[in-house]
Amino acid sequence: MGQDRGGSTLVFLLLSLVCVASPSAALHVKTSGTQSAFHIRLPNGVTGAESLAFDSKNQGPYTGVSDGRILKWGGGDVGWTNFAYNKDYREIPACTVPAAPSEETESRCGRPLGLAFHRKTGDLYIADAYKGLMRVGPRGGEAEVLATEADGVPFNFVNGIDVDQATGDVYFTDSSTTYTRRFNTEIMLNADATARLLKYDAQTKQVTVLMAGLPYANGVAISLDGKYVVVVHTLTCQAFRYWLKGSKAGQYELFADLPGYPDNVRRDTMEGYWVALNREKLQPNATAPPVKHLVGIRLNSDGVEVEELTAAKGETLSEVVESGRKLWLGSVDLKFVGRLDIKDGSVS
Repeated sequence: MGQDRGGSTLVFLLLSLVCVASPSAALHVKTSGTQSAFHIRLPNGVTGAESLAFDSKNQGPYTGVSDGRILKWGGGDVGWTNFAYNKDYREIPACTVPAAPSEETESRCGRPLGLAFHRKTGDLYIADAYKGLMRVGPRGGEAEVLATEADGVPFNFVNGIDVDQATGDVYFTDSSTTYTRRFNTEIMLNADATARLLKYDAQTKQVTVLMAGLPYANGVAISLDGKYVVVVHTLTCQAFRYWLKGSKAGQYELFADLPGYPDNVRRDTMEGYWVALNREKLQPNATAPPVKHLVGIRLNSDGVEVEELTAAKGETLSEVVESGRKLWLGSVDLKFVGRLDIKDGSVS
């Protein structure tokens, strides 16, 4: 999550040495287009929809936007309403009445990236790139900061997040201890590998570092049975899983090689995962542009690709999530949230 597009051409050319497409393609992969998605426009003056979340009543989506707020979609008659905000958003005039581009103010106003509800309590957990791990109750309002560091190292780029619905524990990433979200292209250019996978224990209120020294760890998703956490790595075009239980507890193993640069990952409704892609992998020796523009894939529970999403050239996705027989699409760049119907297991 949280990828800017400035200088992206140079970044991806350099990454061709790191993340190269495999010569063998997956067989029998279903392809669905997003061009027919219904667009729900965000309010004027903001971009975002980096991450989407739905509460226990399936209301929403809720999404974070570029001025530091969390918005809630209430349907066509209600539209977008303010749901949550951080303390600085209310106290710094430049946040509520922007006088500069958001990339210049986000370090003060906040930039909420990952969102995840704990359905039992109704609490919404927020991964804010600058403010840290935050939480707000089911009625919204000012979010409280739960943590800003782990093992004495301050958070620098809090990004992906998911909540274990059985325990209330929160898993999240700090994508770099060197570069902030605004300068995330430097993570790619310099092959920075200082990301961390973290756990917030709901009982002890303490943060534990599960893994460190990771290459651009981004989105996270807990398996349906709670046995492991899937973590996607933008830099290397891969998904790993960190085992929480069983004989492999504590191990970090490759789950899938991905056909593009991932942003966020979410469970689907069939024990698999939707992975949003910034774009397809580079093919350094290719003489022509890709035939199709990949913006997402579905992996089954074994990490095998079973479905792909395509879009018009230039579009990117930061999140793909299923809810209420709909496939919802978020993007850090765009000014709308996309929605596609799911009928008989097919996107339409």
